[in-house]
Amino acid sequence: MIVYEPPRAAERIAQVDLTGSFDDPAERDRVAREIHRALRETGFFYVTGHGVPPALMDAQIAQARAFFAQDAADKDAVSVTRSPCRRGYEATGRQVLDAGSAADFKESFMLARDLPAQHPWVVAGVPMQGANQWPAGLPGFRAQMEAYQAEMIRLGRHLMACLARSVDLAADWFDAGLAEPQCGVRLLSYPPQPQDAGGNLLGAGAHTDWGSITILLQDDMAGLEVRNADGDWILATPIPGSFVINVGQMVERFTGGLYKANLHRVRNNHAARARHSVATFFELEPLYRMETAPTCRAGAESGPARTIGEHLEDMARASYAA
Repeated sequence: MIVYEPPRAAERIAQVDLTGSFDDPAERDRVAREIHRALRETGFFYVTGHGVPPALMDAQIAQARAFFAQDAADKDAVSVTRSPCRRGYEATGRQVLDAGSAADFKESFMLARDLPAQHPWVVAGVPMQGANQWPAGLPGFRAQMEAYQAEMIRLGRHLMACLARSVDLAADWFDAGLAEPQCGVRLLSYPPQPQDAGGNLLGAGAHTDWGSITILLQDDMAGLEVRNADGDWILATPIPGSFVINVGQMVERFTGGLYKANLHRVRNNHAARARHSVATFFELEPLYRMETAPTCRAGAESGPARTIGEHLEDMARASYAA
């Protein structure tokens, strides 16, 4: 358990402007250098110039608010307990991200790539692959979620190319795992934090992300706190029109520990209303084996390469067992 201590104001979380980097290799390399610096300093950075329409971003937060404003029975109708691949609604207290702390004080709704029963991964029983659940009473919800997910796949592919260049590899290094990337989109609602709660209660306990790249859309309320390379907790204050990016444990493995999967947590200290965000977990294909990059192997400790799917399933089981 990591006992909560109040964060301090951020001295610096880098902002990386992606403008021009989608078409110009020189601009992509400029972005790669900025990402390298940011991941060595704080493990987090904001991106702007990403090309995701502002109206789509605003609509995503609006649909998240609409989903969580439903009656309990409507949310429970798409409960994650009804899904064989962990898609759907989770009520408060279902997950423990910081072992030893109280269960996370949040609600969530999870969707990913909507795969039919005849898809080879579903037929083979690859964990967490299958169909989404969709709420019945929210017009336009599914269309919005799928449009947003498509943009996250576009952005995620580009960020993986920049990540490869940031450690002096070809931009297409990850292409073998990007034909059908995984893309989990998790809507999150954090109620106001009880002031007298014990047990180290947080909206999301201190944790590192499990996979490759997380793309976070925040509403206008602060609450995300990240631990920088000096071990200080700092606020990742929302910047309109931006996403917050961080890397997970598979990228730490990929870089031989050069880039760390940094700890972060969420605490909603606003007394009057819930905080909403949308976390997108962009991953390579589940059968892709993540090995240490050849440019990062000097002195790196690298165990047997694991598939993305194996690692994510193990981490999910541990998180929910807690």
